[in-house]
Amino acid sequence: MDITVLGVREQGRAIAQTCATTGCSVQLWAEDATSVMDAVDHIKQQATDKAQSNELTIEGTTGLEAAVAGSDIVIETAIDDVGALQRQFATIEQYVDDDVVVLSANPEQSITAATAGMRHPERALGIQFVTDGSDPLVEIVVTDQTADSVINRIELFTETIGATAIYVRDAPGLASTRLTLAIEAEAMWLVADGVTSVSAVDTLFTETYRYPIGPLERADRIGLAKRQAELLHLTDALGERYDPPPLLDALVEAGYTGQAAGEGFYRWDGDAPVGEAVEGPNFGQPDEARESN
Repeated sequence: MDITVLGVREQGRAIAQTCATTGCSVQLWAEDATSVMDAVDHIKQQATDKAQSNELTIEGTTGLEAAVAGSDIVIETAIDDVGALQRQFATIEQYVDDDVVVLSANPEQSITAATAGMRHPERALGIQFVTDGSDPLVEIVVTDQTADSVINRIELFTETIGATAIYVRDAPGLASTRLTLAIEAEAMWLVADGVTSVSAVDTLFTETYRYPIGPLERADRIGLAKRQAELLHLTDALGERYDPPPLLDALVEAGYTGQAAGEGFYRWDGDAPVGEAVEGPNFGQPDEARESN
C-alpha cells in the first residue's frame, strides 16, 4: 500500500514510521528539503530491523504533486488552521485519482469543515492515532458524506499497519480525547479535594486498569498548559463539564507546567518523575514525618 504523509513534525514522523515498518511504501513531504531528509534519517534510525537491513521503503520530497502521485492514501499531519486545511485538500484533489483517500490527522479541526472545498468530500476522513494503550489503535472520523467504499479502504489500511480501528462521528474532541481529558480532570480533582495523593491516583490506573502511566504523569509529560488549552476548547464547544480544575489553572499560572518545566504534579529529573510536587494527604505517618513534608 502506498502512503503519503504530509508534514514532518513529531506526529508526521510517527505515522510515517508506523506505515513504513509495517510494509507500506511511504512518501514523506514537507516544503523544506533539509527537514524532510532529517525526518527520513530519523525514522530509519528509530525503526526496527527492517531499517537496519535497508528494507524500509520511505522517501522524502518537497514536491506536493510528486508526493501524492500514485498514492493510495494521503495523510495530512501538519496543518492546524481549518482554512489552510481546506485549501490543502482542494490542492491534493488536483493531483490524485478519484479513489484516493485523504485523511487529516488533526483532531482539533472539523473534518466536515475541512472538506468544504473538495469536489469529492466523500473520500475524506479524519484519523487520530491513540498511543496510551499497549496495542495500536486508530480513531477514524466519519462524516455524513463519507462513502462506504472509503471506509472499506481504511479498514484495509488499519489491518495493514496492525492497528485496531474505532469509528466516531465528527464531533469536538472525538471519543479518545474527551475520555482522556475527563479522566485527567477527575484525577486532578481527587488530589485537589484531598481524597488521595498524586502517586496513589496514578498507581490506581497502572495497577488496576493496566495503563502504562497514570493520568497525572501523562498530563505532566504532555504539558499542563496544553491540557488546560484542550479543556478550554472543549468547554467552549460542549459546556462547563470540561472546565479546567482550579488546581490545573494554578499550576499553569505559577509556571509549573509539567515535565518540560521540571515540575508539575511531579518533580522531574529529565525523563523521570522523582517525587510528588503537589502535596496530598498523609496517611499513617508520625507527626514529625508529616511536619517534614
